[in-house]
Amino acid sequence: MFFLLENNILRYDIEEREKIMRIAFFDTKEYDVESFDNLIKENNIEVKYFESKLTEHNANLIKGFDGVCVFVNDQLNKNVIDALYENGVKAIFLRCAGFNNVDLQACFGKIHVYRVPAYSPYAVAEHAMALYLTSNRRIHKAYNRVREYNFSLSGLTGNDLHGKTVGVIGTGKIGRIFINICRGFGMNVIAYDLFPIKDSDINYVSLETLFKEADVISLHCPLTPETTHLINKDSIALMKKGVAIINTSRGALINSEDLLQGIKDRKIGTVCLDVYEEEGSLFFENKSGHIMDDSTLLQLIAMPNVLITSHQAFLTKEALANIAQTTVDNIIKFFDNELNSDDEVCYRCGNQANCAKKRNAKCF
Repeated sequence: MFFLLENNILRYDIEEREKIMRIAFFDTKEYDVESFDNLIKENNIEVKYFESKLTEHNANLIKGFDGVCVFVNDQLNKNVIDALYENGVKAIFLRCAGFNNVDLQACFGKIHVYRVPAYSPYAVAEHAMALYLTSNRRIHKAYNRVREYNFSLSGLTGNDLHGKTVGVIGTGKIGRIFINICRGFGMNVIAYDLFPIKDSDINYVSLETLFKEADVISLHCPLTPETTHLINKDSIALMKKGVAIINTSRGALINSEDLLQGIKDRKIGTVCLDVYEEEGSLFFENKSGHIMDDSTLLQLIAMPNVLITSHQAFLTKEALANIAQTTVDNIIKFFDNELNSDDEVCYRCGNQANCAKKRNAKCF
């Protein structure tokens, strides 16, 4: 399915630009169309919006397009990459910072990959704290009670944040903003990062120390082979009894089965998730009329100390505007043959801004 917009195609011919760029958008929601529409009008771009996610089963839809624009749950494995390349796709434009859903090695030498490295780090960091505040002070439960004229305070007791130790894993832009928020509450902050920021005022510790000392653990790192299932039965065993875990990054940073067992064992006191390991076919969709097959997610949702939102941490007006602007800029730069973009991603070195060969050019 796709949104019907001017005979399925948005086309705006601008005299200043000769080349028409044809881009297929996948996993598109109404807010995507709203944020991209005005920018598309200002450039010589043809766009077709598909509601479906890009997978091996519908890769044939991209025939005739120069590029594809995808989101976090589109699955661009080697088979999809090969299909895109064979059908003339020259570039993949991610509407997100993460790129773990793209086989970058399969892309190299065939299809260029661009992302949005920073759209609104405030949006994600603020949502992480909002989740924890809501869960800790039982705001969601109090809201439901009062709507039923139940004004009892029984079972709504929370904890002061002041003086508690928060362990932040990942000190990129989002992690640093989350640290500042925590400091505003008077929390003691410790952090872990494979690449600590030099000459910063962040108190870096080992991962083991963080697991042992933190009352609250918040994940703000990318999903890589090294960070997959960073939270597992072994790391949970090191944690304090009653620890709170927050994840607004990528679902697979946490082993969901081990997390569930940690809750059942009363080791984990609070869980706040905006992402989930197997969210691909669930999040961003209305499944209220369906029978849920994911027993782990069902049990997590049923737990009284678990609060889950469906990958909405990025969803602010400011973030959507920045995502659209950066994505359109990347499209224009690529098709105008501008040599360098810090937003190009390479499997060899992460992104071109940190390229080991110091190229002032496209990745290949």
